[in-house]
Formats: sequence, structure tokens, C-alpha cells
Amino acid sequence: MSENRLSFGKLFWPSFLAVFVAGVVGMIFFFLILGGIIGSFGDFGPAPLALQDKTVLHLKLSGPIQDVSEESFDPTTLRLSRTLGLPEILVGLQEAAQDSKIKGVFLEMKSPTMGMATAKELRAALQEFQKSGKFVVAYLAGEQLGQLDYYVSSACKEIYGMQGSNLLWSGLHAESYFFKNLLDDLQVGVMVVRGKENDFKSAVEPFYRTEMSDSSRLQMQVLLNGLWTQVRNDIASSRKLDTLTIDSLVNSFAVRNLQHAQKQRMIDQTMYRHEVLTLLKKKVGIDENTPLRLQAFTKYARDTYHDNQLLARQERHVAVILAEGDVATEGEGVSTPRMAKMLRQVRDDEDVKGVVLRINSPGGSALASEEIWKEVSLTAAKKPLFVSMGDYAASGGYYIAMPALKIFASPLTITGSIGVFGVVPYAGDFLKHKIGVTTDEVRSHRFGSLSLTHKLSSEEYAFMQTEVDAVYAQFIDRVKAGRKLSKKAVHRAARGRVWTGADAKRNQLIDVLGGLKFCVSSLCKQVGVKDVVYYPQKEDNTFNTFLALLDEELEGEKSSAQVQIPEELLAYYQKFAQIKKMKGLQMRLPFIYRFY
Repeated sequence: MSENRLSFGKLFWPSFLAVFVAGVVGMIFFFLILGGIIGSFGDFGPAPLALQDKTVLHLKLSGPIQDVSEESFDPTTLRLSRTLGLPEILVGLQEAAQDSKIKGVFLEMKSPTMGMATAKELRAALQEFQKSGKFVVAYLAGEQLGQLDYYVSSACKEIYGMQGSNLLWSGLHAESYFFKNLLDDLQVGVMVVRGKENDFKSAVEPFYRTEMSDSSRLQMQVLLNGLWTQVRNDIASSRKLDTLTIDSLVNSFAVRNLQHAQKQRMIDQTMYRHEVLTLLKKKVGIDENTPLRLQAFTKYARDTYHDNQLLARQERHVAVILAEGDVATEGEGVSTPRMAKMLRQVRDDEDVKGVVLRINSPGGSALASEEIWKEVSLTAAKKPLFVSMGDYAASGGYYIAMPALKIFASPLTITGSIGVFGVVPYAGDFLKHKIGVTTDEVRSHRFGSLSLTHKLSSEEYAFMQTEVDAVYAQFIDRVKAGRKLSKKAVHRAARGRVWTGADAKRNQLIDVLGGLKFCVSSLCKQVGVKDVVYYPQKEDNTFNTFLALLDEELEGEKSSAQVQIPEELLAYYQKFAQIKKMKGLQMRLPFIYRFY
């Protein structure tokens, strides 16, 4: 007796095709509607915000926070990936402090990733905002809160948190991975060539050691102690806590969640989020039954930054060049073509009265460092040029700062690392013994055998050492001339050693302790201008602006812009996102009721 059963294919393929067709049709309708709406934007850029009185800015920090803001559209999800740049945050908070319709800021920490110098600059901006008489309320919530979440929040006069949230409060930690055993097993060799006496240039140690050298361990310990001291002192000052008490809490691992943090007066109280929103209503004088006027800080900051840039470009101004990423001869980041283009542009612009080179780079190519150094030198010879160091301005990132009239750095900046190295791998034994490949050769001259299949000869190694030493000597000379120091003083601070900004100041590697905002305002004051233009300049992108509005609508944070998103478009957008999440067999209602 046969049973009536549906085969997997008969069940799966019709369902799959239905979902696929629905997705395609939805996409077609979405883009038809989208095209019409984007067309209505015209060429006028983002619509101005229409803020109401008693508005609270909602600053939600998550994901990477860097100097250069980025936007990228993912066509597979129809979502806009956005990274808010530090300059936009600083400008947004500065303008909000003077905006009579904004009463305060609601700060939510969502485990953002940033360097410690960036975190300190954010704290300073929040503290400056509060000096205007307006409030900043911080709220901590999440499965696992990091120390950076708390460090930034500690600048706020009021800190609340979700009682179930854990807080990792255990001090700073640095860990290195070493690959020597793996390379030995693979029979891959590595020859390391460091500049003369570059014993602190430990970036190459993972290739030939199994643990830190004494100099590397000393360097890292001093670095971590310096960073922690600054962080601890900042927290102690903001929260009126004793530094010895903070160290004791860390050493005993006594604070593991927000209940512990409240008991130690690190936060004010544990609350549910809706209770914090009710508190915000009271602070702005809104009835409990009236909706809180929350404005997405991202939208406010971007629009304010955009408007400021448009106005400043037409006036005498200070140019801020954002140099973020690895130093390289090509590509993005701090590349030779990119940096040369911006530096030439500002030094040839008569409206540019001064230049701030903002460096956030761990270094990279020695050749690119020299090329960019030359462009910076030419610019500094024509206009007053200050350098502002971000989270990192080390090695090649420090090299390109040398022509500056003044160098500013945060106490938490990682800088120095004045040194040079080269790494030459050889894989002949790996090819022969691991995958059965052998090589043979002929040559026309004695040194025509430079290859990755065998080790450098003693003579070849000596030649490379000579070249590395020459580049290191040039680095020393650049620092000696730029910092106006004796060769002995430079060598004492060099040898590849990394310093905090505070220690760099003591070693005369920088001039002033302060962040980007302080550096820019100092140069503006010196050259007698008030306007600032950031490079690379961002052009209007109507499509991205529209998608940002769409995201805010879906997240329930209205942008208050003069654009209405049709409900039909929102529905298609939501349906497409829903289809993208469907995996495997579905048990789902085949249609959705919509009541009007």
C-alpha cells in the first residue's frame, strides 16, 4: 500500500522559487519607487533638520570610530554601512552646545572600537559640552561591556546601566603571537635585518622568537603602565574616586558587573532603558505621557559638518588633512599619490592660511614615508603646518610629522618607534620536503641568485644590513633636523622604541599634549582665521543620504528632515530584508494583513 508523501524536491523548489520571485518583484518595485523619491531630492544635498524645542540628541556609539568617515552601500542587503568620523562628532557636539533647541545628549555605548587617544578626545568633547550647562546622560547595556565603554562614559555627570550587564574591569593587557615553531614545522626560514641597535623594534620578533625579548617586554610594560595611569587618573577625576581604590578594585577583580560598579560609585544607578528615557523627559521638562524628542546624533552631526564645510570652503580657512592608515606607495590610507594630491592642493590654495596634518598611522613603507615627508616639507615651507597625532603616529607615521612647526599628541597616543627593519623569508626546504618541489638555477653574475628559495649569503645579508642602516641613519637625521635635537638625544629616544604621548613629550619627540580640536584651534588662533575645512572633502551622495533616512525610519529615530518615506517603500524594504534572512524550510503565513 503506497503512501501519499511529498518529496523534498517537490516541497523545496516551489518554495524556493516563490521566495526568489517575490524577492525580484520586491526589488523591482523598491527601485522604481526609490528612483522617483531620489529624483525629488534634486541636487541640493541633505534637507535641513527641523528640530523642535526640548530635543535630546541620541549619540549611539558602536562599530569603528576613526578619523575618516566612510559610507558604503551593500546591494545584497540594501543597507548603508556608515562609519562616523571623529571630526564629525567633535563638530556636532560643539554646534549642539550652542543650539538652543537641544537640551542634552543621551549617550549609549554599544561596544565601539577605537584607539585610546580617540576615546580621550571623545571624553574631552563630552566634558566641554557639559560646560555649556547642558546634560549628558550615559547608559551602559549589553552582554559584555568593555573598559573603553566605561572610560568614555565616565566623562558624563550621570551614568546608568542595565543591571544584568557584565563589565570587564581588569586592567590593560597586551599579547603577542609568535610563529617560529610553525615556521620551523613548515621548514620556512626568515632572515630579519634591523637597523643598528634597533633592539626595541620588536615587530619582527614573532618570526624568529617564541617569546618576548627583554627589551620588548620592558617596552610593553612601560607602555601599558603609562596608558593605564592616564586612564585611571581621568576616571578618578571625573567620578571623584581615589586612584588607589581603583587599582585595588582592578587587582582584586572586584567589579565584574554593573551592580558591583554601582556599589563602588563607578556608576550612579542600574536602570532599565525605559526608566532612563523617563528620566530624560523630566530633565527636559516633558510630561511623562509626551513622547521624548530624540534626534539621531549621526544625522545631526553629518548635516552640521556638511553645512560648516560648505561655508568654510568659500572663506579663508585652516585645512585639516586626515592621514589615516598604513603608509604605502599606492592605494588608500596614507599613500603617496593620495597624500601628495591633498598637500599640493592646500599649499597652492590662497584661501588656506594654515595646515593641520592629522596622523593616525602605525607606519609602513620607508620609501613612501620619504616621499610624503618631502610633500609635507614643501607645504610647511609655504604655510604654517601643525601635526595632530591620533591613536598612532609611529615609525613612518612619525617620520612624516618631522617638518611640522608644532606637534600635538594625546597623552594616550602611541608614537615614536624610530627604527627600520626588513624581513626576507626563504622557502626552499618547505618546497622540497613538504610539497616535493625542487629548484635549480643558472646565473650570469655572482649575485644573480637572490631568490625566496634559499637563504641570503653572508655577503648578501651584509649588503641588506648596510641599506637598512642607511635608512635608519636618514630617519635619525630627519628627526634631528625636525625636532632640533642632538643626534645623541634622538638616538636615546630611538632604537625602535614606542612611547606614549606623555613620555614622548618628556623625550622632546612632540611639543604639546592635546587632541585634534586643541591643535586646530591653536593654529586658527595663530593665523587669525576661524573656519576649518577637512580633507579629503566629502561630496554629496543623494542615494546614500536617502538610505540613511530610510535606516533611521526603520530604527524608529526620525531624522526630522523635510522628506517623508512612503509606507509602501518601507514595506518593500522590510520584506526584502525578511526574505534575505529566510534559510531552510519555512512555516510562515503566506500573506500579511495591513489595516488602514
